[in-house]
Amino acid sequence: MIGNILLVVAGLVLLIWGADRFVHGAAATARNLGVAPLLIGLTVVAFATSAPEILVSAVAAVQAQPGLAVGNAIGSNIANIGLVLGLTAMIRPIELKSATLRQEMPALLAVSLLTVSLFLDSYLSRIDGLVMLTGLVIVMVWLARLGMRSAATDPIAQDYDAEIPTDVSMHMAIVWLLIGLGTLLLGADLLVDGAVGIARILGVSQVVIGITIVAIGTSLPELAVSLASALKGEYGLAIGNIVGSNIFNLLAVIGVAATISPASLPPSVLSLHIFVMVAFTLVLFAMTYDYDGKAELSRLEGLALSVAYMAYVGYVIARNI
Repeated sequence: MIGNILLVVAGLVLLIWGADRFVHGAAATARNLGVAPLLIGLTVVAFATSAPEILVSAVAAVQAQPGLAVGNAIGSNIANIGLVLGLTAMIRPIELKSATLRQEMPALLAVSLLTVSLFLDSYLSRIDGLVMLTGLVIVMVWLARLGMRSAATDPIAQDYDAEIPTDVSMHMAIVWLLIGLGTLLLGADLLVDGAVGIARILGVSQVVIGITIVAIGTSLPELAVSLASALKGEYGLAIGNIVGSNIFNLLAVIGVAATISPASLPPSVLSLHIFVMVAFTLVLFAMTYDYDGKAELSRLEGLALSVAYMAYVGYVIARNI
């Protein structure tokens, strides 16, 4: 058990550092190519921040551990809303002023419902995976067009402009991109090996380990970004980081896993976890909807999200261990 825990810790450390370097390199490369900051943020950065989840799930699928891949994707989306946004809003209420971000929120809800529809037969086929990867391409194109149409004065555009590096040469950007990718692959391999070992020793399903240990660990990069952004007053980036990441978590993570290794879904995924994910997404949509001209995620709402998340994780652990 100690050896497996060390593997998980080492994997998480490598994933967190690798994700930071990968995002840094990808964003700097795109900026050096002349891509607009908002376009980089909506596509390149959103995709790159999901790199830990994507690579963990790809490695899990290659090793014929699809339950870990699915649990990671669903658990990360729940953790991103309940843990990351909940804690961030408790520290600093998050104002939602971006018109671009308001258009992204319905897209996240639509992708979540697409995932539910594909899960209804309790089997993730290669066709399902290809449908999700096709959806990923469509969403990437839509986000690119959204970024080009958005106003330069949109707060989220200014947030991305301030955060995307401007002083990194193309050579160094590519170096960091490759170093980050290599570190992510190594971290993902170690994390999957450790997580599978822990699941076997405890006698629990890989879905449970994916939803708890792995999902929380792979959501740490998003937590760091959202907290730092909120403290600097970059509220669009604080919540936009989560919305974009959750969209890519479902389409890319589950899409890649299903395409590599089709598999049956454990009953608990359909009876509990997927609906908890949709419920958190709906609650976030309701909390950030502009009812009175002031859309924000308050401290009280952040507390409610955090408590709900801890209750969910506590229930999963108590039920399975």
